[in-house]
Amino acid sequence: TPPRRAGKMAAAGRAFGAAALLLPWRLRAPRRAYGVTAAAAAAAGRGGGRRLLMGAAFALGGGAGLYLAARHRLWERSAAELPAGNLQLTLYQYKTCPFCSKVRAFLDYHGLPYEIVEVNPIMRKEIKFSSYRKVPILLANAGSPLQLNDSSVIISAIKTYLISKRNSLEEIVSFYPPMKTVTEQGKEVFEYGNKYWLMLDEKETKRVYPVNEVRVEEMKWRKWADDWLVHLISPNVYRTPREALASFDYIVREGKFGTVEGFFAKYLGAVAMFFVSKRLKKRHHLQDNVREDLYDAVNEWVKAVGKHRLFMGGNQPNLADLAVYGVLRVMEGLEAFDDMMLHTKIQPWYQRMEEVIQKAAV
Repeated sequence: TPPRRAGKMAAAGRAFGAAALLLPWRLRAPRRAYGVTAAAAAAAGRGGGRRLLMGAAFALGGGAGLYLAARHRLWERSAAELPAGNLQLTLYQYKTCPFCSKVRAFLDYHGLPYEIVEVNPIMRKEIKFSSYRKVPILLANAGSPLQLNDSSVIISAIKTYLISKRNSLEEIVSFYPPMKTVTEQGKEVFEYGNKYWLMLDEKETKRVYPVNEVRVEEMKWRKWADDWLVHLISPNVYRTPREALASFDYIVREGKFGTVEGFFAKYLGAVAMFFVSKRLKKRHHLQDNVREDLYDAVNEWVKAVGKHRLFMGGNQPNLADLAVYGVLRVMEGLEAFDDMMLHTKIQPWYQRMEEVIQKAAV
């Protein structure tokens, strides 16, 4: 085979393997949706297929496609050293993952500088130091290095640390012990039963939550964002072949693909994820028109915020506001996002969230 032709065939093979690996984030176990490469094909034959399928499925929580080129470190916020005693933070993430987006929204709103490391969804070499193989992972140094796992644990632990001066961050993280559970498929996973709680004393609790109902409401809607809202992303951004293609077109344009590789990644990946989205719709008992589920969920959130509050947190966002905003913004630039803005009442709240987070980040 001539060298040039062989190169094209190899590129096509890599792209085809990438598309074949695509599956959404909760098809077999908790979290995310997509990302691709094909170096994983050999390991799949040795029993690593399920792990690779899930890794390939991690990166947009359902929203935007392949991430073949994301192998390098990406800096989105200043990584300058912080004054002694303050937090030094490094976030390991997939940029289009809604759980990672939640953490970024939280850190930005609280004005916490952090460094970002973009993780390859398949090889995950960037997190080879960790036995926990999901993202987000936050490395925090408040005097000694510490690894925090799970988006809601990260948010609750850091928020507790910012409020309470009684305990070290290490002590606070120990209040969120992982508990081993077994899924319906017989897979062992770790869950955090108290991940929506802030570990505060009575005086601190009264300052943050003047009445208990405020805390209950915040926890309820944080859980809702994780357990329901996230599952509406993939079926909506891959709803039709055209939308699936648009999602992949975005990532191919942003990534560093060769001509042949990009072509196969875009078209084969879009086809694969279009069919996978139908499985997701059935799995989560969604309506035939999944947009209606998205609209209902978003309007349910707007109704919960109410007409007399700027945010669920009142004049400023609380952790529920930040969670819902973080999940929804991964659809920005896609048809599903535009439809959501047009056919629901979310826009005023969403724009207020954008403004307050941008101001805090500056």
